[in-house]
Amino acid sequence: VGGQVGEPAPLEAHGPPAPGWEPQPVTPRSLVLAGATVTTALLVAVAALLPAPYAVSSPGPTRDTLGESNGEPLVTVSGASTYESTGGLLLTTVAVAGGPGFPVGLPMLLRGWADSSRAVRPVEEVFAPTETEEQIDERNQAAMVSSQENATVAALEELGYDVPTELVVVEAVEGTGAEGVVAADDVIVALDGTELGSFSQLTAQLEQVEPGSPVVLTVLRGGERVDLDLVTGDSGEGRALLGVYIDPVFALPFQVSIQIENIGGPSAGMMFALGIIDTLTPEDETGGETIAGTGTVDLGGAVGPIGGIRQKLHGAVRDGATWFLAPEDNCDEVAGFVPDGLRVVRVATLGDARAAVEAIGAGQADDLPTCER
Repeated sequence: VGGQVGEPAPLEAHGPPAPGWEPQPVTPRSLVLAGATVTTALLVAVAALLPAPYAVSSPGPTRDTLGESNGEPLVTVSGASTYESTGGLLLTTVAVAGGPGFPVGLPMLLRGWADSSRAVRPVEEVFAPTETEEQIDERNQAAMVSSQENATVAALEELGYDVPTELVVVEAVEGTGAEGVVAADDVIVALDGTELGSFSQLTAQLEQVEPGSPVVLTVLRGGERVDLDLVTGDSGEGRALLGVYIDPVFALPFQVSIQIENIGGPSAGMMFALGIIDTLTPEDETGGETIAGTGTVDLGGAVGPIGGIRQKLHGAVRDGATWFLAPEDNCDEVAGFVPDGLRVVRVATLGDARAAVEAIGAGQADDLPTCER
């Protein structure tokens, strides 16, 4: 190509062959090179179409728990006064491709490696090898229903409401001190002589027990009170466990319903609870700010870690959030990876999260704990 840098290259003229021109013979080398070129092109085309054994996570949609979902309020309360808010509380999600029904091709894989808002992992780290698309959907929906129930109870108790609860045993955990002692359908009513009327009371009472210590568990069995002696287990984090699965039955003081579609899993629990709290309190906690977040919440109000938090940070910024509430146990994944324009506050309980929202809304958030300090 002729010409100087920045100048258009001259066009090559075409016409009859020059006198004496002869076609060059086809050599074995040129045939091999041509064949290799065609084969490589075909392999690349096939690789682009075949699914890769990876899962790609990317920022998913957000939903405002103070707003609407498909034209209906996401949080609806019947039987109690409700209040409007000027800000937003965004639950965040992760979109995952690579599982059953959602194969990942080479273009998506390359984009996942090149984009800092995405993550690429071996598919077996994300999905069980034998799990079907239907099983994944069922599991995620069950986790979502449970998270909404936990969020409702935790929010109401955070606001000071009593939520009477029957603590019905589903079964004892194999290998624990409860095995062979506690039976299915037992209703737990007391621990070491302290009467229990809610899950949070059971949690608070267990916090006073040294893991591995014996306790007396009082249950209703066939309508009669029975005292059971058992040895507690250890959660691995210094908390005593009874060693039973419980299916609590709640008596809510009024009706709270959550309307949301096409989103599953347990990680929206904390943001559901904050949306319920804001809806039921006359104060405008958000102060007009858009606050995103993620984290499970249990019946006692503890906030738990989740997956895909880096993708959720990017989704929050994309949708206008300037603040993000992150579970304390996710801080090792957050520090050093916060997108520009977003401030992250670490929380360990629903009480922490509520206090953070109030401080942000009041313009007094400078001293809130972060994942860096």
